[in-house]
Amino acid sequence: MKATEANLLSFLRRSPQFIIPIYQRTYSWTEPQCRQLWDDIIRTGSDDTIAGHFIGSIVYIERGLYQVSSQTPLLVIDGQQRLTTISLIIEALARRLGDGEPIEGFSARKLRNYYLLNPDEDGEKRYKLLLTETDEQTLLAIIGQDNLPEASSIRVRGNFETFEQKVKELGENIGPLCKGLEKLMLVDISLDRTYDNPQLIFESMNSTGLELSQADLIRNFVLMGLEPDRQEKLYNAYWRPMEQAFGQDAYSRHFDGFMRHYLTIKTGMIPKIGQVYEEFKSFSQSKDHALVDVDTLLADLHIFANYYCAIALGKEPEPRLAGAFRDIQELKVDTAYPLILEMYDDYRKNKLSVNDFVDGMRYIESYVFRRAVCSIPTNSLNNTFATFGRALKKDRYIDSMLAHFLQMPSYRRFPNDEEFSREIQVKNLYNNRASYWLRRLENHDRKEPVPVQEYTVEHILPQNENLSKAWQDSLGEDWRNIQQTWLHTLGNLTLTGYNAEYGDKSFVEKRDIKGGFKESPLRLNEGLGDLDKWDENAIRVRAKRLAEKATTVWKGPYLGNDTQRTYPLVSEAGTNEYTIEDHRYLAEGSHTRHIFEEFRREVLAIDPCVSEEFLKQYVAYKAETNFVDVVPQATRVSLTLNMGFHELHDPKGIGRDVTGIGRWGNGDVEVILAGLEDLPYVMGLVRQAYERQIGSEAFQ
Repeated sequence: MKATEANLLSFLRRSPQFIIPIYQRTYSWTEPQCRQLWDDIIRTGSDDTIAGHFIGSIVYIERGLYQVSSQTPLLVIDGQQRLTTISLIIEALARRLGDGEPIEGFSARKLRNYYLLNPDEDGEKRYKLLLTETDEQTLLAIIGQDNLPEASSIRVRGNFETFEQKVKELGENIGPLCKGLEKLMLVDISLDRTYDNPQLIFESMNSTGLELSQADLIRNFVLMGLEPDRQEKLYNAYWRPMEQAFGQDAYSRHFDGFMRHYLTIKTGMIPKIGQVYEEFKSFSQSKDHALVDVDTLLADLHIFANYYCAIALGKEPEPRLAGAFRDIQELKVDTAYPLILEMYDDYRKNKLSVNDFVDGMRYIESYVFRRAVCSIPTNSLNNTFATFGRALKKDRYIDSMLAHFLQMPSYRRFPNDEEFSREIQVKNLYNNRASYWLRRLENHDRKEPVPVQEYTVEHILPQNENLSKAWQDSLGEDWRNIQQTWLHTLGNLTLTGYNAEYGDKSFVEKRDIKGGFKESPLRLNEGLGDLDKWDENAIRVRAKRLAEKATTVWKGPYLGNDTQRTYPLVSEAGTNEYTIEDHRYLAEGSHTRHIFEEFRREVLAIDPCVSEEFLKQYVAYKAETNFVDVVPQATRVSLTLNMGFHELHDPKGIGRDVTGIGRWGNGDVEVILAGLEDLPYVMGLVRQAYERQIGSEAFQ
């Protein structure tokens, strides 16, 4: 490696050509990065006391260890974003200058021939900078002042237009821009392929600009070390088709998430989003998946990327599946994608019929929506779906799925019809994806779906806090409380195309006006045209009717008797015969009982799904399984935290490592609670055990 300080314009002028290898990411700078560079250039050019401005480094590979002096193209390892952005600024300035040269060295001809083009060359050799396939034609068209390609690069085109506007805004005062460009400095770093490891250097670079995505790092890792011909072959066969399938915008927003889901399927573990690259390296270099066959790995990745595009990006051709995927997307259940990707793979391999696949998707949708309505925390969904595939039996796909749903403990439970029906009648649904559930209720079992997107959500009882006298009379003396209680609930919400006409009119007016409830073709409005008033009772009646329908739209898991014998269901905890009275140290009025009651109140308040079970020797508190057990003693309680001692953050050091020591309860950490003054600190330790169990870190 050889590194020297260099003036940017001089560096560009003497460099024959920069080529961005195919394993590099596409041009990714957005408005904040471009604005920062522009502001730095103008600030530097406007201040004569500033000798130069450092913009980072350009790292490239040459055949030998020497500075730029030959006509050999330079393969850029780091610096693409800055090179491309500077090129766009120079072209924007060249178009502004035209034939003039207000500052020596700054004319359109010189700017292009010195820094953007090799005027004596033809074809691609004519251009100083060649980007990857997605961006190349757009940049060449801009520098060549040609028409942009139909599928132009969003970032290259957009940033050039921004710089054109900024140059235009300078008017005649272009001196600061020219002087600023003259003062830009960089570190010129050339690598010798024989001695330097480009991948290690690439990973260790602390470059300015936009942080590389996990997908960028993975692509570089897979392709960088290969010979150029093989790089091109694999890129064109697998990676480029993935980029095209996602599209420019979706690739930058979705690909890291897809890689996380892919690794979850392959490893059974959920990587943090910022550690996907490191997890991929570990996976690919593991004993079972060593990168001896890059083709096979990329081919598999390509297959699952196509699945993901079908599921998450609206590219599924089968109508029923496309509809089910759309509803999952609207619920924003990314956590379910590992399971859905596995199911899609089985579907493509003819292990899962399209009918069963659609049914499976609808059960996943019902599971998520019912839990949301019943206010069950989402903490465990990541782990639920990450491991769900292990429970599926491919010869009885849906039966095994339903059995697994029914076997889940209370924290992960699939709410039954009674709980779901009760909660959906009183839940504030207006602020809970109202367009989604109203559409599903309206179009369930319709062969000709209603274009719900053309309608708006309507509060039958208006939102206006100052209700008209007609509404107050209809609701009765307690009208204000009734409005606050039922305003945003199932019974009072519907769809209409006449929202502006309805306004705050009385119910009778809404019913009878042209296009009113009497004439509405929507199923959601059935029966409204027959009512004479809209009051609390009417809201309750409608809510009950719609709730009954909701249990069929979002159906629960049910198994016949024969199937239940194949999949015996797990009984709920807490059905043993022990109670608090069976613990002698928890006698009413005792010191230990007082401590226990306060601890009990705190631990049950952690989450509504925490359950309590009295056993013979101890009391268990569970989310999915026990996370803390309480052993009552004569003057205190002993707590056992279900976690490794090394995992505990305990600044006061009150926890004790009881690994391998006989004890009641589960876990390797013992904490003694002898007085209530220590309760707040102890609860901090207990929450660590709880959060470890539900996997809350998976969301970071």
